[in-house]
Amino acid sequence: MAELTDLTDLTVIADSPAAAVPAAPDFSGWTCPAPLRDHPRIVTGHGGGGALSAELVEHVFAPAFGGPLLASLADSAVVTLGGARLAFSTDSFVVRPLFFPGGGIGDLAVNGTVNDLAMSGAKAAYLSVGFILEEGVETSVVARVAQALGDAARAAGVEIATGDTKVVEAGHGDGIYLNTAGIGLVPAGVDLRPQRAAPGDVVIVSGDMGVHGVAVMSVREGLEFDVEIRSDCAALGGLVEAMLAVTPDLHVLRDPTRGGLGAALNEIAAAARVGVEIAERDVPVPPQVANACAILGLDPLYVANEGKLVAFVPREHADAVLAAMRAHPLGAGAAVIGECVTAHPGMVVARTGLGGTRVLDMPIGEQLPRIC
Repeated sequence: MAELTDLTDLTVIADSPAAAVPAAPDFSGWTCPAPLRDHPRIVTGHGGGGALSAELVEHVFAPAFGGPLLASLADSAVVTLGGARLAFSTDSFVVRPLFFPGGGIGDLAVNGTVNDLAMSGAKAAYLSVGFILEEGVETSVVARVAQALGDAARAAGVEIATGDTKVVEAGHGDGIYLNTAGIGLVPAGVDLRPQRAAPGDVVIVSGDMGVHGVAVMSVREGLEFDVEIRSDCAALGGLVEAMLAVTPDLHVLRDPTRGGLGAALNEIAAAARVGVEIAERDVPVPPQVANACAILGLDPLYVANEGKLVAFVPREHADAVLAAMRAHPLGAGAAVIGECVTAHPGMVVARTGLGGTRVLDMPIGEQLPRIC
């Protein structure tokens, strides 16, 4: 709020027992530094996966495109074609810097799209890739990104089937941008959608939160820590297969990328009109990430991840699914963090370590832009 810079808002009654009684404050001229939500132009926060992104989709894209498939707003669309159920997804990657501890834009592009398909239960099969190159970028850098992209595709068991290349003038890009799209088969009996979250569901995360975002930021800002923080970038298809082998009746899977765990939980709560309650102490956050977030003034629950997932699992299957996750290398740190409830539909509430509660709102924009 604006500071009080003079005494004009105080009324002094000299003969009164209370010699300086403040008048009722006039709020009409006060301003607040909270970001405005009515933007005539695009701002960075519109790409952050938070409330601004949701408003852009709701008020600009959805009315223009229409259609029930888009309305579900899942990580990938599930379509039926020739009798087969296919998951279809696309994503763009503008990470800065291009390379960071634990990965780079090439493997990030593959794993991000494979994971979007996996969140529908699909086994990814084919990818497309589009390179948008800035004039002047070194060919050796392009080759390094392409090699990493190809290696990641082979590791994930997918084939790069088609692609495109465009070049923009110097100063009109940031070296390399990538777009990938993917398709995969959805097994029979699998129906993973945010709308399926139900009271009684157990909320499970597959491991440490906030690692990718802090890894990228540490390089971008030149921060050094006692232990190097490496991105968790990984393809989650194998982990999802292990979970579905326990039961195909998982309700929701989501990879908490932009906006982190907080945004993902809010999206699911809003889509299913259920409440979500988590125990903050039960959310696995490695000490180095917690320390980095404290230094940077960030909340690790809103920092992006690129190799983790959050699952809403019917209570009767939760123990078996958790055991299967922990038996997989990418789920060794899996933990139960909360549950779905009937109270406060559409809202996410966290029990703090001090015994209180706080509301985990949908973030407005993004704490760390350009990290995916």
